Amino acid sequence: MTPLRQRMSEDMQVRNLSLNTQLSYLQQVSLFARHFGKSPDLLGREDIRTYQVYLANEKKLMPGSIHIAISALRFFFNVTLERAWGSIATSQEAPEAAHGKPGRYAVSDCERAD
Repeated sequence: MTPLRQRMSEDMQVRNLSLNTQLSYLQQVSLFARHFGKSPDLLGREDIRTYQVYLANEKKLMPGSIHIAISALRFFFNVTLERAWGSIATSQEAPEAAHGKPGRYAVSDCERAD
């Protein structure tokens, strides 16, 4: 295990992420790095955007699957590398609602469940 992968694994453990989430995030960061043939710490915002387009257009992944990949990268860059994620465009269409039309949801659209 590389030192960077070990650190990410430890970062997830101390934050009490589930084992499945940990394995998924490690896999997603590995796939991201493999796509570009570089260590993920050498990649940046434009690479993330390019990868997101690749997942959507070439791999034809569903928005939920892309969201998992982006969440893994966000964790890796924000927590493990301690880099500001910035304002990279990661907005995803929400899954189709009952009316069959995709939509976007704002935080204000969600009610807090106590």
